Amino acid sequence: MDALILSCGTGGGHNTAGRAVEQELAAAGHGVTFMDPFLLKGRRISSTINNAYIGVAQRAPHAFGAVYALGNAYRRLPFRSPVYFANRSMVPLMEKYLDEHPCDVIVTTHLFPAEILTNMKAHGKTVPPVVFVATDYACIPFTEETDCDRYVIPSPAFLDEFASRGIPRERLAPLGIPVRREFMARGDSLPLRAGLELPGNGKVVLVAGGSIGAGSLETVVETALDCFDGHLVVICGNNVRLYQHLQEQFGDKCQLLTQTSRMADYMRCCDVFVSKPGGLSSTEAANVGSALIHVTPIPGCETRNMEFFAAHGMCLPVTEPKKELPAALEQLLDGAARAEMAARQRQYIPQDAAPAIRALLEFLSTRA
Repeated sequence: MDALILSCGTGGGHNTAGRAVEQELAAAGHGVTFMDPFLLKGRRISSTINNAYIGVAQRAPHAFGAVYALGNAYRRLPFRSPVYFANRSMVPLMEKYLDEHPCDVIVTTHLFPAEILTNMKAHGKTVPPVVFVATDYACIPFTEETDCDRYVIPSPAFLDEFASRGIPRERLAPLGIPVRREFMARGDSLPLRAGLELPGNGKVVLVAGGSIGAGSLETVVETALDCFDGHLVVICGNNVRLYQHLQEQFGDKCQLLTQTSRMADYMRCCDVFVSKPGGLSSTEAANVGSALIHVTPIPGCETRNMEFFAAHGMCLPVTEPKKELPAALEQLLDGAARAEMAARQRQYIPQDAAPAIRALLEFLSTRA
C-alpha cells in the first residue's frame, strides 16, 4: 500500500499526528509520503500560511479565539465557507501531483488539505480514499463541509457531536488521536533522568507551551518557582524570543530548553506536566500517564480540549496561574492523585490509535 499524508505547519499537532501515522505505516512496510500541499505553490506560500497562524497564536491568542468563534457562527449559514473557496486554487496543482505520484489512500490531519480534496471531488476529479484525522477534542468549524471517506475522531464520546454537524455516522471512526510509538512505551523513568540532566531523586515539574511556545509561560514559570522547590524543566518550543527572555529572567533557577526530540522521555520522568491544552500534547501525556495540569488555553479548540479532559478527571484546569497553579501542583505531587488521573486517562483516551488507523487504511486501500 502507498499512502500520502497531507498536513500543514499551523501549530505542531497536525504534523505530529501525521508523523505518527507515517511511523506506523512505515513500520508495517507500507510506502508513505508526508507533504505540506502548499509547498506545491512554493515555500513562500507555505511559510506565509504557517507563520500567520503561529504569530496570532503566540502574540494575540484572543484574536485567534475571535476567529474561531466567527467560524462557529459562519457554519450555521447554508453555504460553504471562505476557507473552502480559498483552497480551490490548489486543485490543479494537487491533481497534477496525484497524476504523477499515484497512491492508494490519502490521510489528512488538517482541514485545509481536506478542503482541497473536497474541491477536487466536487469538480469530478478522481481521488483515492481519503481519511481525515481530527487532532482536537472537538468538531472544528468547517469539518462538516469536507467530503472524506472516513473521519477518525478522538473517542466514542464525540460521535454525536460530529454526526450533529451533518457528517454521516457511518463514516465516523472513533479510533483516537495518533501518537508516535515512544509515547506508547512503558517503563522505569529513573534510568532516563541522568541522560536528561534531571535529579535522580526529588520531584520534577515539566512546563511546556507546545511547539509554538504559547500559554503565558512566563507567568506559569514565575508562579511555579515561587511555590515549588523541586526541579523545574521548561520547554519553549520554537519560540526563540520566549526562550531568550526566560533565560534572562529565570535561567539560573530552572532548566530551559527550546525544541527537543525527547519529549516522551521528559513526560515520563516528570511528576507533573504543566501544558497548554493542545490536542496532540494532551493525548501524548495521556498515553504516557502524566499527571497533567492544563493552563491558559488558546481560545477555541484548546478550550474544548481542556473542558473534555477536566470533565473526565484527566487534568486539572488552571485559567489563572497565579491564583490556581500552586494548589494544583500541590494536589498532583501526591502519588495517589497522580495514579488516579493516569487510570482515568487510560479509561477515556484510546491507547492504540496509530495501529488502528493503519488497519483502517489497509482496509480502505483494498476496496479502492
